[in-house]
Amino acid sequence: MAEYLTVSTLTKYLKAKFDRDPYLERVYLQGEVSNFRQGQYFYQYFSLKDEKATIGAQMPTRDFQQLNFTFENTLKVLCIGRVSLNDKRNQVTFTVEKIIPDGVGELALRLEELKKRLTAEGLFAENHKQAIPQFSKRIAVITASSGAVIHDIITTVDKRFPLSDVVLFASKVSGPGSVEQLVARIEEVNRREDIDLLIIGRGGGSIEDLWSFNEEAVVRAIYNSQVPVISSVGHETDTTLADFVADVRAATPTAAATFATPNTKADLLAWLGEQEVRQQRALSNVIVNFQERVDKLSHSVIFRQPERLYDGFVQKVDYLTERLSSLTEQKLGQNEHRYELASDKLLPAFAKIVENRRNRVDNLYQSLLLLDISKIKARGFAIVTKSDGKIVKSVKDVETGELIALELGDGKVSAEIK
Repeated sequence: MAEYLTVSTLTKYLKAKFDRDPYLERVYLQGEVSNFRQGQYFYQYFSLKDEKATIGAQMPTRDFQQLNFTFENTLKVLCIGRVSLNDKRNQVTFTVEKIIPDGVGELALRLEELKKRLTAEGLFAENHKQAIPQFSKRIAVITASSGAVIHDIITTVDKRFPLSDVVLFASKVSGPGSVEQLVARIEEVNRREDIDLLIIGRGGGSIEDLWSFNEEAVVRAIYNSQVPVISSVGHETDTTLADFVADVRAATPTAAATFATPNTKADLLAWLGEQEVRQQRALSNVIVNFQERVDKLSHSVIFRQPERLYDGFVQKVDYLTERLSSLTEQKLGQNEHRYELASDKLLPAFAKIVENRRNRVDNLYQSLLLLDISKIKARGFAIVTKSDGKIVKSVKDVETGELIALELGDGKVSAEIK
């Protein structure tokens, strides 16, 4: 006998089939909006239809409020979502996750999906962005070898900061092979150690023309760049993923060159002028400090009484002489008997040693006396000084009619240069 199912059992079975079907988890659907009436609900409800069929649809109100276009009946749309079955009403429902007008096309959907995934990975995070150098000695530009982009950048940089060199890394910027070339040029720039900044971009165009700058490989190459990157892709109204990942986004090539040279030639000259003033002040302070030290040393007791320089040596010589004599007598007393036995040999030798030591001491003393300025003056020499106290060392130091002072052994006299 056949077993009959209840309606609820059948609908629950069908719902489970819907929920487990992998093909219904993510469905890309094209259709026309109908039966839409905006309400204050958790979901916004409407239908999607074509010439042959209609399916009920719903979208969370919080996502619906983020739409940047007017959602209305008869609008043709492209949707991404999932299909489910309401087991209580036995009604198939399409829950919309993303929706765009049909005119935007598949590329816009791909762009939105990639942007969401890369955002979740942190590629567009502000804390990863690098600062633009204040002064860039060499600026790399990745763009087409001909066209207005490179011309505008070179012209602007030359006007604002002609000390910067602009180096072109030519690359295809659209079409087959452009993605590979763009990635290769970014990596090439990063292998160079003389590049301070990178500008990457192209002129305006359709989304297809700009698509190379939305490719994941290009976005990741910019993200991994150790050289700061300024993106200038398309016109001001155009936005690519390269703009999001770059350290700075510029609306035009001219704006990119302006960002690349935040300080102009006039700014640099003003800065150099300030540095010159600071260096002059610092140098002047150093000179004043050294002059004060020289003045302090020139008035010290050593310069006023130079004989004090060798007082210590003389005292040490006297001390050593006395100590030597004392030790000699002590040794003689302790070894008197031994010395008596060997007096014929030791006494002459010892006397000679003592005489040599005394001669050395006398020589040292005489040498020190030669350095005594008072002794030098006593022999008829004089120290000649100018009115400001400076010592005259050469006839070139004085002029005719100038008053000088002569410091002799027993006093000072003044004289006039004839």
